[in-house]
Amino acid sequence: MKIQVLMLKQDDPKKCSAAKLVKFGLAKNVKKTSAKTLVLDPFAKKSIMPSDKKLAYSITAIDCSWNLANKVFATKFSGIHRKLPPLFAGNPVNYSKLNKLTTVEAIAATVFILGNKDLSLELLDKFKWGHTFFELNQNLLEDYSKLKSEDEIIPLLKEYNISI
Repeated sequence: MKIQVLMLKQDDPKKCSAAKLVKFGLAKNVKKTSAKTLVLDPFAKKSIMPSDKKLAYSITAIDCSWNLANKVFATKFSGIHRKLPPLFAGNPVNYSKLNKLTTVEAIAATVFILGNKDLSLELLDKFKWGHTFFELNQNLLEDYSKLKSEDEIIPLLKEYNISI
């Protein structure tokens, strides 16, 4: 599955995880989304499920500032919109905050849930805090990668004592 990023350049370029993925050839910078891509959208109605890998040929992350996310995602991006189930940030800016992920964390989690753990770890290895994200979420990611339906998320979160 191809990894793409649509970079809106709203944050500090030195801290941009999407730019680093492009630099290392792990993601392609795109100007627009396509109909057959999974668009990572924190406001989507549906969560990413392992079965979603059959729906698309790529994953596209919209790289934007969290402060502007409401406005950015009000824009209509073509594609299959999915949000991640709850995960903890491992990055230094939003460490252990629920759902405040960097672009690389979101992509790595998506890839993991879709069944490619090795690629997920390869993406995270490019960041000195990448292992922290994985350590915080390893059990959740393993469980999310086995889900058959979205109805299983809430009971799973109760097992982890995570309230959303």
